Amino acid sequence: MLTLIRALPLSHVLSRQLPAFALSLVVAELFYKFHSFSLECLAFLGTWYTIDFVFQTIADRWHNGV
Repeated sequence: MLTLIRALPLSHVLSRQLPAFALSLVVAELFYKFHSFSLECLAFLGTWYTIDFVFQTIADRWHNGV
């Protein structure tokens, strides 16, 4: 994880990952009540991945003019 964080520039982390992370955290706090830390953590990570994928797809299409 540390290697991944060091490999990404801070501007990339703040502009692309932080919004997806924040939205995923809000979704997890509001909707995930599995009474198991492991399940909630996995659901949060899956949500973060999905939201980040959607954000990146939209951003790529926006920048490519499609």
